[in-house]
Amino acid sequence: MNDRTRADAVYAALLQRQGEQWVQPRVERTRRVLELLDDPQRTYRVIHVTGTNGKTSTSRIAESLLRALGLRTALFTSPHLERFTERIMIDGEPVADAAIADAWEEIEPFVDIVDAELASAGDAPLTFFELLTVLAFVVAADAPVDVLVLEVGMGGEWDSTNTADGDVAVFAPIDMDHADRLGDTIAKIARVKAGIIKDGAAVVSARQVPDAEAVLREVAAARGASIAFEGEQFLLAEQRLAVGGQQITVRGLAGEYRDEYLPLYGAHQGANAALALAAVESLIGGGTQPLAPDVVAEGLGQVTSPGRLQLVGAHPTVLVDAAHNPHGAHALVEALRDAFDVDEWGVVLGVLADKDAAGMVAEIAPVATHVFATAPDSERAGDAERLADLVEAAGVAVTVHPGLEDAADAAREWAAASDRRAVVIAGSVVLAGEALRVASVEGWKDGWDA
Repeated sequence: MNDRTRADAVYAALLQRQGEQWVQPRVERTRRVLELLDDPQRTYRVIHVTGTNGKTSTSRIAESLLRALGLRTALFTSPHLERFTERIMIDGEPVADAAIADAWEEIEPFVDIVDAELASAGDAPLTFFELLTVLAFVVAADAPVDVLVLEVGMGGEWDSTNTADGDVAVFAPIDMDHADRLGDTIAKIARVKAGIIKDGAAVVSARQVPDAEAVLREVAAARGASIAFEGEQFLLAEQRLAVGGQQITVRGLAGEYRDEYLPLYGAHQGANAALALAAVESLIGGGTQPLAPDVVAEGLGQVTSPGRLQLVGAHPTVLVDAAHNPHGAHALVEALRDAFDVDEWGVVLGVLADKDAAGMVAEIAPVATHVFATAPDSERAGDAERLADLVEAAGVAVTVHPGLEDAADAAREWAAASDRRAVVIAGSVVLAGEALRVASVEGWKDGWDA
């Protein structure tokens, strides 16, 4: 059996378990497996990242900066776009198939022990995400790495990633999402997310609405943790368009980084970069030592964030974005307006049933000329006809398509009729992953061939 087959077998075994959307406040189950493995998550330093939107991009930027410092890094993010090994990165590359398979062989006997303990207590077996988190911790320890940048799966306090002790707790903007699990107000959601703050840790946060900010300040004070907010202790000072991205100036916790190139589109990505810089300053020098100019230039300049305003097609232009809630859709629309000289946008839109489709449509409608409504390839997919009804009620032209490929073909044909048109595919991470696969196979960057 080759290494890829071994790794795919690990993923198949994980898929037999409760899915990552099955969430219970039971972090102690993950902790029990890690105890049996002698706590691999304590063998490296940790930057722990939560929030509602921007977690993944902030995590990827922080990891790139750490790598530019010459440190060995691991990065754990979710969900994946194309293959599950994307979720665990070692030194900027997806984990090797052999490494994931070997880690699973190391873990599996202890999984059986804990599953048996859970069964005897009348509890459900370990879940997909609980075990994927353990895999990430073991892979990082086996590498070994100096720093793990760790993205929360959901919430914070009882997320399985919270078995790690974050030296730095990072908060991207907090908004309404997963209200059925995290709480029906921003303050309640912020309190769950604030659970990642450890005693004596450093905390860095994006700008927050007052209710979220108050919670973070309260929890940080109770934990004896320092806290720094964007706009107060650090700041995205300047931002302007550049070819393939933007030039930014950041006033960090310890230094000013002027006219740095960031190869990502959107004002929100500039803010994510400022947050990531503050996080790395906090880890490396306690927020008192600036990063060297060449480190910042290299770290920011080599950043990628797949599925986040990613250009996947030319003639016509096609972008893919993983926006999957109203806050993300708002950031997407602002980026489309600010970064692209386009008169008419065709939006291929597909959402999951548990997401706020109406809120997303309300954000996207002002910029959309035509929406191509579809459904992601997921058992959780929302109904495309219902989505189309929401779009029509918002006063935007809409057509319904049975799947991503059909919707994208129609959108590309529509956009090819004018050099002032372009396409963006958005609505869910699942849909973004589909789009990346189809774009690669069909060669969208080669241009329209109909």
